[in-house]
Amino acid sequence: ATLAEGVPFLERFFILIASLEGRMPGPEAAARSRALAAARAPSLIAEYQAIGGSPLHAQARAHAEALAALLAGRGHDVVVLEGMQFTDPLIPAAVDRAVASGAGRIVALPVYPLCGPTTTVAALAEVAAVVRERAPDIELRELAGWHRHPRYLQLRADAVRATAAAAGLDLRQPGTRVVFSAHGTPRRYLLAGSRYDEYVRDLCHSLAADLGLDRYELGYQNHANRPGGEWTEPDIAAAVAAVAANAIIVDPVSFMHEQSETLAELDHELRGLAEARGLAFHRVMIPHHDPAFIGVLADLITPLLAGSPDANMLRRCRCRPTSGTFCLNGDPL
Repeated sequence: ATLAEGVPFLERFFILIASLEGRMPGPEAAARSRALAAARAPSLIAEYQAIGGSPLHAQARAHAEALAALLAGRGHDVVVLEGMQFTDPLIPAAVDRAVASGAGRIVALPVYPLCGPTTTVAALAEVAAVVRERAPDIELRELAGWHRHPRYLQLRADAVRATAAAAGLDLRQPGTRVVFSAHGTPRRYLLAGSRYDEYVRDLCHSLAADLGLDRYELGYQNHANRPGGEWTEPDIAAAVAAVAANAIIVDPVSFMHEQSETLAELDHELRGLAEARGLAFHRVMIPHHDPAFIGVLADLITPLLAGSPDANMLRRCRCRPTSGTFCLNGDPL
């Protein structure tokens, strides 16, 4: 990771934030985004260098290849492409490749289990805008929030169980506490109507029920150094500081990739805080490599490949209430 890579990445992110704040387009918003990116990039690059570089691209490519193979095995004629919001290969390039492949329908599936305004909603909006501009005759279907998929819930619960077993811990013992860690978000998004915090609590409640937990903790990985005002509470550091236990099992419940938020913020920063308090720290590894996860993605995509989406699973998306956008959280079809 270098400054030449980090600055454009962050600039695209801050441009998105500016647009959500109603400060786009315009030269002032662009200049502010460049300044914020230049200021933040050195610490971001140092973070990625500490973890040996970003593993995100390799994981995304592996997902695309495995999903394509699985869907082909199910008899579907599909091309699976990865498109990133802030780094190459960007979403417009992915759409161009889909058009060049002769696609008659594009299915957009953000690999974010929990729907949020800067992640799922923004990514889908960008796909839709590019398709309208470059290939308006191609049918577009979108899938938003999908954390309620039963096989996904089982996958995540099994990952927690495996971590506890490897550490020789009993999840039901009072000295052991599961701590769910979710990516934070500015509270103004929630006040503006985002249901992200509801989805986080819903997912944690479902996993706790599956695991038989009477008690668990939830904290948010906030980024107060970014513009946005107040962030979601409690902050993950405060949540861990309040735990009365001997050992904690931290599950990055909002992530489906290993990245800086897990490999640096949790494995180094949060671990240091926990161990300074005398807590044994164990982190649930993201099951991104598990074949069951590719099965979940295939289950999600398959109904959208059909002529009529399956009403038994899909719902009308409330976070992105547009024609052709579905989710597992919204109103019945």
